[in-house]
Amino acid sequence: MDRTIISRLAEWQKKEGRKPLILKGARQVGKTWALKEFGRRCFKKTAYITFFKNQRMKDVFEGDYNLERILTNINIECKTEVTPEDTLIIFDEIQECPRALEALKYFCEEAPEYAVAAAGSLLGLALHKDISFPVGKVDSMNMYPLSFREFLMAMGENQLAAVLTESDTGLINDFHGTYSYWLKNYMYVGGMPEVVKYFSEHKNYEEVRAMQNQILADYEDDFGKHIPKEQLPKVRLVWNSIPLQLAKENKKFFFGKIKEGARAKDFEEAIELLKDCGLITKVQKVSKPAVPLKTYADFTAFKLYFVDVGLLGAHAGLDASSILDGNKLFVEFKGAITEQYVLQQIVSDTKNIPYYYSGEKATYELDFLIQKNGELVPIEVKAGENLRSKSLAFFREKYGNKTAVRFSLAKMCVQDWLLNLPLYAVARL
Repeated sequence: MDRTIISRLAEWQKKEGRKPLILKGARQVGKTWALKEFGRRCFKKTAYITFFKNQRMKDVFEGDYNLERILTNINIECKTEVTPEDTLIIFDEIQECPRALEALKYFCEEAPEYAVAAAGSLLGLALHKDISFPVGKVDSMNMYPLSFREFLMAMGENQLAAVLTESDTGLINDFHGTYSYWLKNYMYVGGMPEVVKYFSEHKNYEEVRAMQNQILADYEDDFGKHIPKEQLPKVRLVWNSIPLQLAKENKKFFFGKIKEGARAKDFEEAIELLKDCGLITKVQKVSKPAVPLKTYADFTAFKLYFVDVGLLGAHAGLDASSILDGNKLFVEFKGAITEQYVLQQIVSDTKNIPYYYSGEKATYELDFLIQKNGELVPIEVKAGENLRSKSLAFFREKYGNKTAVRFSLAKMCVQDWLLNLPLYAVARL
């Protein structure tokens, strides 16, 4: 499979003032594969070190931070000669060796000519254990499950994937039926690499769901192994409540839906732990729709989404027949699957940071709100082809924004101030 993050890694390689890179993301989204593939494509040599069950290399970093000594040990471990001009050094599962994480500071300051990339699925959790993070001395990059465009490429539909970001809207509309077919499959299969690879080869929906359930089980095993005991029950309650929260008409996260009498202060850390695992995305409400959006974030109101639309479907118990039943998959759960899908594409396949906004007395709500070229762009998500957009109209009348975007199952078109984008074309944001 091809992943668009390879091109982003290549940009990092050539960046002036490049620092050691930390690649973040949930378990099983493909970080190790991406770094190795990046090394294969862009360097002559790759020196791969994993700290998982590798006491010898952990011990190397328990000494001083003499980089000549450390590089000599890397040469021995990898049976290669690390040279700065053509070798990528990969530190995998770096959270298992806090001293290696700290060593990135010295690579930045004393040996910036070396290309060093690190990954760690549970790095965010490790930082809660007072591990020193080299602030200001590293570059960082997030990796997510496959986007819909990447899914198309995995299915052998490279040209369809390419057209989604090109200017020929007529061509996109010409293949509306084909895009819609693959979109339904993606909403069920999701973007976890192992699952996508299996589906591309076998098209077996039941086995796809079994694989997704195993991934969910693996995540819950991680909870038991790595999350502090006092937070573990709260993490599980939050995790299990997300499908219910997204099934509501108002998808704002209500603590009372976790259990009766639950309060924000009791579950804030549990939410942050899940966020730091890369397993959920937190979308903040803004108190005022104004630029810059970040300064108006309301930290008391937010929505939570899963890492992957396929895993959300598995966690909610959607069965395989949903994929075969017309538009049922799009309207299951009051549009929760569709909104999850759009959010996932925004964070993985565009450069936009999504927020949301609701009017006074909850008269209307915007599913998402982004800032683009100094302007606010309100976004509404429709699960079907119903093109009524009262919330967008209310918002435009009150705030006078020039453009609004509606995602739906309808074809691409422009209606005065409203841009209707098909659900499969989120990348065009």
